[in-house]
Parts: sequence; C-alpha cells; structure tokens
Amino acid sequence: MALPAIAPYPLPAPEELPANRVPWTVDPSRALLLVHDLQNHFLDAFPAGEQPVTGMLDNTARLLAAFRRRGAPVVYSAQRGGQTPEERGLQLDFWGPGVADDPHKLAVPDVVAPAAGDTRLTKWKYSAFVRSELGRLMRDAGRDQLVITGVYAHIGVLMSAADAWQRDLQAFVVADAVADFSRADHDMALRWAAGRCAVVTTTDALLKEI
Repeated sequence: MALPAIAPYPLPAPEELPANRVPWTVDPSRALLLVHDLQNHFLDAFPAGEQPVTGMLDNTARLLAAFRRRGAPVVYSAQRGGQTPEERGLQLDFWGPGVADDPHKLAVPDVVAPAAGDTRLTKWKYSAFVRSELGRLMRDAGRDQLVITGVYAHIGVLMSAADAWQRDLQAFVVADAVADFSRADHDMALRWAAGRCAVVTTTDALLKEI
C-alpha cells in the first residue's frame, strides 16, 4: 500500500505527445494554475536530482513565475497530515494512512513553494475538486480554464482534469510539468487526457500562448 520507489525516466518530448482532439489554447485572463500535490511525501518516491522530478519541478517553477506575473490565480492542493481512517475513506484500503504529520513530509520544495497571494486547498481524494473549494474559487474568479502541474499524472492529475471536463471547465495537462510512477503510466495519462477530457501541452508551448 506504500508508494512505489520510482526509477528515473525522461520526460516526454514535444514530438512524443499524443494528438489533441480539441484546439483549446490557454488565455491568462481565463486560466487558473493548479499545483497538484507537490509535497515531499509524494516527491520522496522519486530519485533525487534526476528526471523526471528535476524537470517537472523546474517547469512548474517557470509556469508559476509566468502566472504570477500576469496576475492569474495559483492554487496548491495538498493533503493534510495525520488523517483519521474516516477522513481517508477508501484511500486507506489502496494507499494506507497517507501523509504523516511530519513537517518535512508536508512541505513543498522551495523551488515551487507557495507565494503571497496563492491559495492552498486541502486535498482529500484523487480529484482536487472533491470536498474542496476549487470549483467555487474558479467560479468566483471568473475562470473556466484549469492548467495542471504536479503528481501523479495517472492518478490525481488525470482525475482532476476529468473532473474539470465534467464541470465544463477546459483542462490543460502540462506534459513536462507532471510526473508519475513510470514513463508508461505518464504516457497513458497523457493519451487518455488528450483523447477524452483535456489538451496536453508543454511548458514552452504554454508560455508562448500566454
């Protein structure tokens, strides 16, 4: 039930991305950036100082800087430490007790840490929308586009993108600003998102759009 030890793998290059079914582009006046679950609890499973985590963090930092410069909202999802079995629900069966009530495990790395004006949401399930204020925050801010970075691509990132689609919110999964258990899981998440609920893009392409 513990997180797996993740072997290094290269992030996908632009020419390796799946074809998108829709022609959506990111508009900074409509978009909100979601930094999904970038806590040390999840990142410690990756090999330190190697891909994919190094590139994922660097690209997320670039997107954070761009969104903040444009005054676009940034939201962090993060799990609370020391959850009770009732709070964990079925996640307890699949993944065990979750994040320990430990400052290191709960922390976000400095390179992608929240800044003044960013919003932090408690994350309870795979989708960042479940039992959170994310949907209301987007409505109140007049935002109908969700740009997603973080981990893990085939779990919470993909489920948040699918949940956005079901709310008629355009989702964008940034292929080189997410990471996963393996390159196979990463690629599967991108294929499913591009074919069913989101636009799959890269950090460089998105920065050019905004």
